[in-house]
Amino acid sequence: MKRLAIDIGSGSTKIYMPGCGVVLSEATCVAVEEDGGEVICKAFGDRARALSGKAARNTSIVNPVKEGDIVHPELLAPLLAYFLDKVEIPRRKAKNCEAMFILPCGAGSELREKYLDVAYACGIGRTYFTQTPFAAVLGHNVTLSETSPVFILDIGYGITNIAALSLDGIISGLSVNLGGGNIDVEIIDYMAENCRLKIGTLTAERIKNNVGSLLEDDNKMMVADGRSLDGGTPSSAAVNSSQIEKCVSLYVDKILEYVTLVMSRLPAEVASAVMHGGIYLSGGLAKLDGIGGYISAKLGIAVNESEEPALCSVIGGGMILSGDHLRAALATSE
Repeated sequence: MKRLAIDIGSGSTKIYMPGCGVVLSEATCVAVEEDGGEVICKAFGDRARALSGKAARNTSIVNPVKEGDIVHPELLAPLLAYFLDKVEIPRRKAKNCEAMFILPCGAGSELREKYLDVAYACGIGRTYFTQTPFAAVLGHNVTLSETSPVFILDIGYGITNIAALSLDGIISGLSVNLGGGNIDVEIIDYMAENCRLKIGTLTAERIKNNVGSLLEDDNKMMVADGRSLDGGTPSSAAVNSSQIEKCVSLYVDKILEYVTLVMSRLPAEVASAVMHGGIYLSGGLAKLDGIGGYISAKLGIAVNESEEPALCSVIGGGMILSGDHLRAALATSE
C-alpha cells in the first residue's frame, strides 16, 4: 500500500513518499475559465501560477486554500487529483493509498471534514491527520518525548503555526493568518508608492526571495519590471535589500508578538526547557537571509534552523505515517 504525507499550503503543496522523499512541490493554484456560467479548469499547479497576471480576461488564477482553510473544495479536489497523477497515483490506484494530511495548529472538525471530502473525491483509501507543529518538529530530526518540551515556529505563505509541545500533546499553541504572502503585498505597495512602479504578485515574490533580508547592511539588488504608474508604459526599477527591509520586518515583528504571547502562557518548567532547547524554525519564510539571527536577537533565545525549512512539515508528516508508535500518538484517522 502506498503511503503519502500531503502538506497543502496557501502558496504551495508538497507530497512526501516514504522511501522516495519529497516527490512533489508545486503551487496550490488553479487557472479557471468561465464559459457561459460553466467553470473550466485550464491549468494546475506551477503551470497555473505562471499565468498569474498574464492570463486572458476570462481566465482567473484561484488559490483553493487561503490562510490554512479550504475555500474552494470544488477546485482543490481536481488539483490534488492532478498532483497525485503526477506522482503516479491515478484515481484507480488511490484506493490502495494511505494519506497523511498536515493541518494547522488547532484545526477543528469542520476543516477535517473538508479534507475528507477532497480525499474521497480523489479516491484515497484511508486518511490520517496531524498538526503542523508536530510534523515540523519531527522534520527537524528532533526526538519527541513526553518529558522534553520543544518550541516550534513555522512561518508559511498564508499562515504561521506557533506551539510548545511534547509527545503528550500541544502545551500552548495557535495559528495566525500571517506569513510570506503579507510581505508580498507590502512589497507591491512599496514599489507603487516609492518607485511609481506597478508590479504583480510573482515579481513581488521574486523580490522577497532574491533581495529580502534581515541581515544588517545587506546590499543585494535586483531590477524589477512592471508598469509605470505615471506614464502607463512598461518600466523597471532597481530595488535593494535595505529598501524592502521594513516590508519584511513589519510582519516578522507581528509574528513575534504572537510568539511572545504563546511563551507567556507556558508553565515555568516548560519555559525553562524552551530556553535551553531554543526555537525550531521552519516554513518557507525561514529561508529568508538573517531571519534566524533576527528572531534570536529579538527574543533572546537560540534559534535552530533547517537546511530545507519549507519541507520540514511534509517530511515530518511522512515520519509520523511511517512510524506506528508516532502515528498512534500524533495522528487521527478517518
